[in-house]
Amino acid sequence: MGNNFEMVAKTLYGFEPILAKELRALGAMDIKEGIRNVRFYGDLGFMYKANLCLRTAIKILKPFKSFKIHSEDDLYNEIKKIAWEQFLDVNDTLAIDATVHSEKFTHSKYIAQKTKDAIVDRFREKFDKRPSVDLDFPTLRINVHIEKDTCNVSLDSSGQSLHKRGYKTATNIAPINEVLAAGLLLMSGWDGQCDFLDPMCGSGTILIEAAMIACNIPPNLNRKEFAFEKWKDWDVDLFEKIEESVLKKVRDFHFNIMGYDTAPSAVEKATDNVENANLSEFITVKRQNFFESIKQGERHLHMVFNPPYGERLNIDMPAFYKEIGDTLKQSYPGTEAWFITSNLESIKHVGLRPSRKIKLYNGALESKFLKYDIYEGTKKLHKLKDQEN
Repeated sequence: MGNNFEMVAKTLYGFEPILAKELRALGAMDIKEGIRNVRFYGDLGFMYKANLCLRTAIKILKPFKSFKIHSEDDLYNEIKKIAWEQFLDVNDTLAIDATVHSEKFTHSKYIAQKTKDAIVDRFREKFDKRPSVDLDFPTLRINVHIEKDTCNVSLDSSGQSLHKRGYKTATNIAPINEVLAAGLLLMSGWDGQCDFLDPMCGSGTILIEAAMIACNIPPNLNRKEFAFEKWKDWDVDLFEKIEESVLKKVRDFHFNIMGYDTAPSAVEKATDNVENANLSEFITVKRQNFFESIKQGERHLHMVFNPPYGERLNIDMPAFYKEIGDTLKQSYPGTEAWFITSNLESIKHVGLRPSRKIKLYNGALESKFLKYDIYEGTKKLHKLKDQEN
């Protein structure tokens, strides 16, 4: 236990149990679910592994200081007391992210500014020089979280949000966040043991995340860098060892992953992104109107998709959602279909009863993630009844 320390993995609302399950599978210790976060313990190598392998984490923070504050001056003084020179040199750069949930402190940008002032003043007084600010690629990214009168200071080991996997160069009009896509897939029970279809695939995010889950490929393998690579204790040999060990767990996939879209531009973008992720051998994308399609083959099919909500695209939503229901019912027997939508009114027009409804958020939009079981026998049953009549 000597080398283990506490970490906090941040996630999206509703994904805490899935992230906790991922952490358990990776070997984390003392896991505790919070709201939009999961706390756990591990060592330096585990921090590297968590950043590489967690599909539903947005950031991995390393907390190192907690104190009570009652004013901005308290914040300034406590931050200034910290020996920042153990993490930073005068020629390095820093960035501060602040979040506040407090009646006394209401402005996160002001808190970030005050924190920065305290750090650079300490350096100026000690060394006559100070680190500068770099919001994009700092040497050290610091996270300040104020809850009522408690201030928690953490180092951000991830840097850019972990949803930025590194494979997506082209997006469509309303792209789905990669962490959201992976969470939906895991929540739906997708494990790569059957065929998969995203009938409205856009720029291909759900397809790529589905293939990475099916093959057990670490989701952040394509990322150019993590924040911890600039830390003073960065251990490149240990990181390469961790990377090698997780790559040994990649597995074969013996089914089909298919994506449809009606827009040629979307098909092109999705194909490019699939190639960037080195997953072309597992994923086929084609121009196809889902409403004019039928299920390919007799095998069980798993479907997860993100249909238009009517927020940015001008579509007759009730008619559109009715067509989703009709197509599933008439053309997709033996299918487990899931989709997410924030257009809660239009769900009524699907004409099928969902077997599950899960409340989630897509960005700021309150949404429902719905499961529809389309059974094998339904079509045959209707045909028999027609013959009897």
